[in-house]
Amino acid sequence: MIYKLGSLGANEKLVYALLIVFSFASVIALLKAFKNKLPADLGRDFAFNGKLSRGKARGAGLIFIICYIIASALFISISPEYIAYYALIFAGMLSGYLDDRAEKPWGEYKKGIIDLAISFLLALTFANFNAELLNINLFFISFAVNKWIFIAIATIFFWLMINATNCTDGIDGFCGSLSINSLIFIITIGAISGMNSTHTMSIVSMIFVIVAYLWYNAEPSTMLMGDAGSRAIGLFIGLSILKTGNMILALPICFMILLDGLIGIVKIILIRFLKINALKNIRTPLHDHFRKNKGWSNTQVIFRFNMIQALISVITIILIK
Repeated sequence: MIYKLGSLGANEKLVYALLIVFSFASVIALLKAFKNKLPADLGRDFAFNGKLSRGKARGAGLIFIICYIIASALFISISPEYIAYYALIFAGMLSGYLDDRAEKPWGEYKKGIIDLAISFLLALTFANFNAELLNINLFFISFAVNKWIFIAIATIFFWLMINATNCTDGIDGFCGSLSINSLIFIITIGAISGMNSTHTMSIVSMIFVIVAYLWYNAEPSTMLMGDAGSRAIGLFIGLSILKTGNMILALPICFMILLDGLIGIVKIILIRFLKINALKNIRTPLHDHFRKNKGWSNTQVIFRFNMIQALISVITIILIK
């Protein structure tokens, strides 16, 4: 069933209310209860002010992603498609959490291969259950493509979303607020494009588990989501973009996430494989460039990046509506 929130019946509104309350309250309670069970952050040697996070509880994504899955199972219709999505999002979270707990961080190639495998399985699952959405769109022009070509493109897309979102998790409240920003506008676009109600509710649950996490992650934070949170969120945002029926919308709707995270990946590829250092004057991730090189405070980075993202998203919605 496809509907807009304004057309919901009383029972459906109650389900939404219960979903929101459970998503928020369960994360608040469990993060407080299990804070001391989470691994302690070791600090990051190469990030700007990376040592300031040393000793904080890390891996909170383990808890809020599990709460998201439980909330979805309790309040959203369960189907084979969404069971597969929850399993793969859990796998993305678990791989990140095991890295969070490791005494020696996993290598880039090991994490990259795991991310790629999960991305492929998610792309395959999406293609098998959404034959009507297997198109490549250039905003107003749509091209139907072969299923396996779509899966290949979607696999790369999910991999980029995982790693871009992961790179934004370097300032208290930054990854969470940017993710919520994009997810809210995905819901808005979904209302225009006819996104099904199951996924709309799924996004609502994800938004409120992240909101609850931000209760502890607002600066000065006491808790960090770690790779357990950022990797799963990246997968979910990518999936939600595909559910709008237009993958290319990730460019405007997730612009600041992609810009902040992917510029670092581009820089590494240029240096490591092409021996080109064209971005030598830009510190990556980009939020570190503005903090270290431009003197922005953490608060300025968070608010300014979110304001720019909201502006781009609003203009995009006006143009496509």
